[in-house]
Amino acid sequence: MGKLFGTDGIRGKANQYPMDGPTAFRVGQAIVTVLKRDNPDVRIVIGRDTRISGDMLETALAAGVASMGGEVLFAGVLPTPAISFFTVKIEADAGVVISASHNPFEDNGIKIFGKDGFKLSDAQELVIERLVLEDDFSEFMPLSEKLGRIRNLPGSLDQYVAFLKGHFPENLSLGGMKIVLDTANGATYAAAPLLFEALGIDVSVIHDQPNGTNINDRCGSQHTEDLEAEVVKRKADAGFAFDGDGDRLMAVDETGTRLTGDQILLICARSLKEKGQLKNNLLVSTVMSNLGLARACRENDMERHESPVGDRYVLEDMQAHGAVLGGEESGHIILLNHHTTSDGIITALQLLRAMVLNKQMLSELAGLMTVYPQKLMNVPVREKPDVFSVPDLAKAIGQVESELGDEGRVLVRYSGTQRLCRVMVEGSTMAITEKYCRQIADKVRETLG
Repeated sequence: MGKLFGTDGIRGKANQYPMDGPTAFRVGQAIVTVLKRDNPDVRIVIGRDTRISGDMLETALAAGVASMGGEVLFAGVLPTPAISFFTVKIEADAGVVISASHNPFEDNGIKIFGKDGFKLSDAQELVIERLVLEDDFSEFMPLSEKLGRIRNLPGSLDQYVAFLKGHFPENLSLGGMKIVLDTANGATYAAAPLLFEALGIDVSVIHDQPNGTNINDRCGSQHTEDLEAEVVKRKADAGFAFDGDGDRLMAVDETGTRLTGDQILLICARSLKEKGQLKNNLLVSTVMSNLGLARACRENDMERHESPVGDRYVLEDMQAHGAVLGGEESGHIILLNHHTTSDGIITALQLLRAMVLNKQMLSELAGLMTVYPQKLMNVPVREKPDVFSVPDLAKAIGQVESELGDEGRVLVRYSGTQRLCRVMVEGSTMAITEKYCRQIADKVRETLG
């Protein structure tokens, strides 16, 4: 058995290691074992998305918790950020989400939040991982009368919707606005429509009939074609697409045009700046952010910090540099003045707020940023040396960077999980971008393929 935790919890094919029942049971045991070092009465909230494997994994993990004397509260099918919210609200010791986010239904995962509502650190995950892999809990097993109980968390859906509603100003009206939601047949299928209808919006919903196997299936934040068409058909003001566990958001404007994650991040940043709430006048985005975001930040007199790819690294840099806003091109937007983790529904509320206050359509707000054409190519490689230690490759990259100048950029990085080199080029036109991307990709194949 190898390493368990990746960049976003534990993930794998359902019913295969590590996403099988026995491993989920041991994860539950390990979480309680660690938490009991600080508190003998451990209480854990568990939620999940709509995958067919969620029942099995949720039950197995809960059994592991109870076997070590921990109390379990089932929150049911709710977005990942809802479990973070409940962990803090009911003062639980941890929150666990059974979900594989935007992945297909065959996959599943386990994400863990600490009592503060933030995802566990790498160090905390390593302690749990070691216990799971050693699989020796005999010295920690409680007596029969000290076994834990498993209960349902009452009113979880209504409580979460009330929490979300509190993040839209009461003095602003959304009456008369028309939107379309794509809930990806996932965890937002009940909460999102309830929330937006409660705010007086005319809501249409697509992909809200989960059956256990259709989560993220040609829908949601990664597949917005249906949403784009529905927004145009219904003459809606905007469309919002969530991923399977509801922590990502993609938005579509009234013309049926999809916004990028960077455009959403910029709209949120300017909105916070206008309210005087953009702490340190700073937003955090990743190295994959479009060149247009950096330029738009300068034009709007905002600072930007660049973090590694991954929402956990965005959050770490936000906390280190005192920022309240950060995000990824994928649609993970973290608004720390609203929540401890990225929440797609809260992000949608901030876009609607910006539209109302600025009296602008979403397409006009999206125009705050010019999106530079971007080309990404994945090249299989034999090995992963530092790209700049390969003379011919380093020379090719340097040549393209010199020719692009201030009108583009190059990013060459390896995949963290596969033998792939990712070549990304941005330029002033798609023709230029594709030309230079292919040029570098060919050199990667020649030197590392």
